[in-house]
Amino acid sequence: MRELFRSTTAYQTIASGARRGDLAHFTLVIFPDGGHLREFLTVCAEAFFGAEAGSRTERLIGSEHYPDCLFYPARGAKLSSDVATELIGESALSPVEGDRKLFVLDAFQTVTPLVQNKLLKILEEPPQGVYFLAGATAEHTVLPTVLSRADKLAVAPFSEEAIAAALRRMRGDAPGISEAAAACGGLLSAAEDLLEGGGEAFHLAIRFLTERDTVRICREVGDAPKGTFLPALRLVLRDVALIAAGQDQYAVLQDASVREIAEVMPAGIALAALRFTASAEREIQFNANPAQAALTLSLRIAKEREKWQKLSL
Repeated sequence: MRELFRSTTAYQTIASGARRGDLAHFTLVIFPDGGHLREFLTVCAEAFFGAEAGSRTERLIGSEHYPDCLFYPARGAKLSSDVATELIGESALSPVEGDRKLFVLDAFQTVTPLVQNKLLKILEEPPQGVYFLAGATAEHTVLPTVLSRADKLAVAPFSEEAIAAALRRMRGDAPGISEAAAACGGLLSAAEDLLEGGGEAFHLAIRFLTERDTVRICREVGDAPKGTFLPALRLVLRDVALIAAGQDQYAVLQDASVREIAEVMPAGIALAALRFTASAEREIQFNANPAQAALTLSLRIAKEREKWQKLSL
């Protein structure tokens, strides 16, 4: 995981800026993988302090106990107004071990506009030697006034090859790595979730496209581990489209059921279903019920099939 994170331009920018001593006082990292955002910020904090591998500083930052590197909020908590008040007060205190103090602000996408405004002045004009490193999964969640004061570093989703290599370093030759890497959309945590399920998400996606009891299948989708079904469905549909278009060599899933679906689903329907799946993912991001989103998706795919059947008559 560390090797993957250290390969990013954002990490390298922070590391080089820290070495030169010209790092911005407020850096905002846009990192789409919320499941590993805190870990990514931790690795960047180690670079900020020039912590060498295996050193005391690296160990203390990794355990969130280094006195000059403070993480807000606590794991599992939110950066509330009271926590912001505590942070502002802490920023006035001198560093303990060096001449720099770093505040790491995790999950900034969850910070309310009220709290962001409360932090605005300290982010714009911090005390001497005080730096802020914030991480958010999306830019649109951050107020324009905050964005304008930040040195923004965006991390793109990782390539399929980079995710697969990271998974092999972490899990050896565990089965399903290629499929998880292809389906995860460049998010390491999504790939890990797909691996944990032992391929069940892909089987559920195939059943979603083939079984007639739509309501029951959609209930199962609602009960599936969060964030696994739609990525798996996306890969199944992608492979169906490739096989239906005669591009079998590019398909990832080695499952006879995928080929059977491709025999009855033209590439055009599969491509339309991919668009519908992307819409369902956006709806769920805005708190739609997964089972209901799956039912709507199923109906849209069925309607697309009917349209194609009429065209073929």
